[in-house]
Amino acid sequence: MTSPTTLHAASREALAESERTLDEVLGQAGAKPDAVGAELFSVVELLTREIGLRRAVGDGSSDPQSRKGLVSSLLGGKVSAPALRVLDTVAGQRWSSPRELLDGLESLGRTALLTSAEKAGTLDTVEDELFRIARIVVGESELEQALSDQTAPAEAKRKLVRDLFGGKVGAVSLALVEQVVVRQTGRGVGFGLDRLVKLAAERRLRSVAYVTSASALSAQQEEQLADKLHGIYGRPIALHVEVDPRLGGGLVVRVGDEVIDGSAAGRLAALRRQLA
Repeated sequence: MTSPTTLHAASREALAESERTLDEVLGQAGAKPDAVGAELFSVVELLTREIGLRRAVGDGSSDPQSRKGLVSSLLGGKVSAPALRVLDTVAGQRWSSPRELLDGLESLGRTALLTSAEKAGTLDTVEDELFRIARIVVGESELEQALSDQTAPAEAKRKLVRDLFGGKVGAVSLALVEQVVVRQTGRGVGFGLDRLVKLAAERRLRSVAYVTSASALSAQQEEQLADKLHGIYGRPIALHVEVDPRLGGGLVVRVGDEVIDGSAAGRLAALRRQLA
């Protein structure tokens, strides 16, 4: 499982454009992120098996419209309209290599499934389930070896995952784990599972705003703040509000690694730094 940060420049741009389409698709009424994620994963498996098709779709030197036409002719009517729209964007981009196109598709599938959990309010549960599975696998060397065996049939490994964890974790967690096991790299399944845990944690943190206020906020003020943050980040943001009179006034908002300091204390500290 390759991180988007390890993609070459062209592929990073292609993935960013494809992510924009995915966000638009998943934001539409009636869209089912879990279904879209499962369909994208199925296309990853198809392209993994069909080397010639993978090369044709991932050939950045060929005509983009031809690549789009190929994907449409093969998958039209076999996947949902939302998934096909995402695949159309993917096929129209210039990827650094067919392998990186596969990595990008896999990343989009994971994003769709995590979005599904986010919308259902179960992202924290998914993160916990992935963490527990990762610890079980890493703690049992024979199990990790069996799941990491690249010569073993994909269906056999998928069955093992379902026998071990089916009914014990949710559908989103199970689908994510299966994908890691089926398409694991030389670094092993344990590494891939830990990456999943990190992705879920990062997404959950990006969707929570930790707000420190000099005084208590009314329900209306919290709603207005949530709406503004939604506009800034393009997704619903849950607020965790704490009161700290030492701020002297205003707010400090942290979303992931970003900090918006609108407090009196923050402005005073900034002024002191400038004077220094």
